Amino acid sequence: MRITEAAQALGISPRMLRYRESLGLLPLVHQRRSRGGGTGRLRAGRDGAGRDGAGRDGAGRDGAGRQSAGRDGARRESRRAAGPGAAHRQFTDADLTAAALGLSIERRYDISPAALAFGVRVLADPRVRSEVAELGRRIGRIQAPPARALDFEQERALRLLRMDQQRP
Repeated sequence: MRITEAAQALGISPRMLRYRESLGLLPLVHQRRSRGGGTGRLRAGRDGAGRDGAGRDGAGRDGAGRQSAGRDGARRESRRAAGPGAAHRQFTDADLTAAALGLSIERRYDISPAALAFGVRVLADPRVRSEVAELGRRIGRIQAPPARALDFEQERALRLLRMDQQRP
């Protein structure tokens, strides 16, 4: 189904659905490149972020983070690259199910789509995960791994001692 129908089924606007797609909260679309060059549709880059055919992200910034031609310039560039016969994304039931799950998580935990996208990134990227875990340890929200192992061993030893005391 097209984006308008998909957005109506989810109860959001097509713009918000595109925003969630640009954040990486929808399954990736595997596409074939046309003979005439890029399709102009978003595709996954090395880091999984959505980028258009010119290497810009959804916010109009190029790979180095510099602001590029702006929203209208990016749209014109995308149309130019797309050519006359470019197809729009068709949303499947799997896409709608994934989007609905994301929406329910956002509502349940009262978080933004960007926060959810970062949470997914933390789970998917080991380097980001380790840096966030280090921050959690430094601010006292996460115990250091050796301390948790010692706590486990201490609890186990106390349990065994209690069992010995209960026997006649």
